[in-house]
Amino acid sequence: MERRWFVAAALLLLACILAACSGSTETAASSTPGAGSAQGFTVLSPQQLHDMMAEQDVYLVNVHVPYEGEITGTDAFIPYTEIASQLDKLPFGKQPVVIYCRSGVTSQQAAEAMVAAGAPAFYELEGGYTAWQAAGFPFEVKQR
Repeated sequence: MERRWFVAAALLLLACILAACSGSTETAASSTPGAGSAQGFTVLSPQQLHDMMAEQDVYLVNVHVPYEGEITGTDAFIPYTEIASQLDKLPFGKQPVVIYCRSGVTSQQAAEAMVAAGAPAFYELEGGYTAWQAAGFPFEVKQR
């Protein structure tokens, strides 16, 4: 019985790892800016985020661990493993909240945890700051 439980747990863990590595944004997300539900998030391309930042004050949160740099104008650094417990620190309803990491994998995990914790609508950057930099947008490394 114990071995069966271990095998089931190992298979579940493997499925979770494969889902996280796939980079899929279909879980609780929409590819259209502003189309997120009250309990979901919307995935933004680097260009969509850049355009949004040109039009309004966006609250940017870097969730990548360890810190390796940030999109210029980032407001907060909250590790992806802690963000769901720190939702009260984010200005939901006052300005758009956008989370990102290096490649989009950990920000996807953070977004799913935030939804599970009851976060209102927010955004996640597709491809992370790697895609942001590849699009030619500003990135900086600050002393921490």
